[in-house]
Amino acid sequence: MPLEVSAIYRQLDRYCEQGLKMFTSSSFQSHSTVLLHLLSQYSENVPVYFINTGYLFPETIAYKDQISQLFKLEVIDITSSTSKNMQKDAQGKLLFASDPDYCCYLNKTQPMETVLRSHDVWINGVRRDQNRFRQSLAPEESAPYGSLRFHPMLDWTPKDIYKYLNDHKIPRNPLDQQGFFSIGCEPCTRKRHPELDEREARWFGMSKFECGLHTDLIKKS
Repeated sequence: MPLEVSAIYRQLDRYCEQGLKMFTSSSFQSHSTVLLHLLSQYSENVPVYFINTGYLFPETIAYKDQISQLFKLEVIDITSSTSKNMQKDAQGKLLFASDPDYCCYLNKTQPMETVLRSHDVWINGVRRDQNRFRQSLAPEESAPYGSLRFHPMLDWTPKDIYKYLNDHKIPRNPLDQQGFFSIGCEPCTRKRHPELDEREARWFGMSKFECGLHTDLIKKS
């Protein structure tokens, strides 16, 4: 059963009562906007961090601007401190092709570590149905620097997500209509094949299966 909106808000109230400083992050895929809409209805004081890796689809950047304005969000762009000309291996190949885990670390994990140091609760939109790793997650997980991850969308399904989008008439990322479903960096994202799980269109043909944001920035017992 998906966590009901009222239950999500009650948990957020508890964090507020404890004086905890909350934030969320978003990749601005269509299904990501459900959490953003929920938070925009809850408070104007939950900042949204957008990790701009420098490899994102231009459609995603435009969609981010559209949704930010529509929901009146405080969106803060964060980027890697390592320039792209330094993100190459010994042969001069860009890291997204030769070492995608390290590329992910430099462009996503490391920038997010800075945010975690100054916040207490990361409201994160991962779902169990996205891959096997996420099936093992709990609604709350410990994260680095004494912070906490809250996963309010964990048991939502694609049916729940798209019903919410339709009910609230939320516009979709234009890449949806082009056959993309799980959308990340342009070099590491392919169109979804009917026989693949949602996240298997990412890093297709590589040994990588999950973003470092969810493998490195979590403290599983």
